[in-house]
Amino acid sequence: MNRQTDHHHHHAVPDYNRAFAVGVGLNLAFVGVEAFYGVMAGSLALLTDAGHNLSDVFGLLLAWGANALAQRKPSSRRTYGYSRATILASLASGLLLLAAVGAITWEAIGRFMEPALPSGKVMIVVAGIGVVINTVTALFFFSGKDKDLNIRGAYLHMAADAAVSLGVVVSGVVILKFGFAWVDPVISLVIAAVIFLSTWDLMRDSANLAVDAVPRNVDPDVVRNFLLGLPGVAGVHDLHIWAMSTTDTALTAHLVMPDPPGNDAFLHEVTEMLHHDHGINHATIQIERGDAETDCHQARNCAD
Repeated sequence: MNRQTDHHHHHAVPDYNRAFAVGVGLNLAFVGVEAFYGVMAGSLALLTDAGHNLSDVFGLLLAWGANALAQRKPSSRRTYGYSRATILASLASGLLLLAAVGAITWEAIGRFMEPALPSGKVMIVVAGIGVVINTVTALFFFSGKDKDLNIRGAYLHMAADAAVSLGVVVSGVVILKFGFAWVDPVISLVIAAVIFLSTWDLMRDSANLAVDAVPRNVDPDVVRNFLLGLPGVAGVHDLHIWAMSTTDTALTAHLVMPDPPGNDAFLHEVTEMLHHDHGINHATIQIERGDAETDCHQARNCAD
């Protein structure tokens, strides 16, 4: 006899719509201002920063779209809804950030060859405004950056923009005061390195989730030992743990129980414990009476 419990709850996705709307609006306006004054002041640094800001606006729009899709309810065709779009968006955000790192590095190397001349106080003032706008926008996503890879991608885009703008300010001050044109590309390379290190974790985690690896916040060995330690459980097989989105984790498992419980209370208790103790929101448990190694086709063909 098999007993199965399947918890298919559509968990509410945190609403960041206002944060995305404000962030996109502020940054689009700033891109226009920065490009205008970059041309007026003859500042290649400002124009480059404007281009980087524009790419990160696309990153924000991508994350916003995925967040909106994740809030749509499941259907008979898409039983998990569109929540997996957040994984794809976080992966794309990482790729955009890596492209930005490449662009910043290329530009910095070019400035070593042809050092930029001081562009005046306009360069410092406009980039300083960028620091404020990008920092404020990044703070909108700060609370969710450690809970949702998609939101972390948005946060990193804005934090990177703030860092780049700050680099423009610092290099502008140093160039105007001391005439050290080489400071500009050096600071740009340092910023590129910082962005790369931050992006690497995002890319690694996003790529893992995209191929259904166990999320980093879940220890599969701990989960297996938890299931094996349940009263009456003689074995566990066909255990799979994967991410349904950047916030929801699913699990399926077969529990071998020679003397299974007579009601569903055991199953409800297990799924609740998986949720509260291991962060697994969707658990499907199948109970088997016999020897899973010989009776269950999935056990014979499962790697674990």
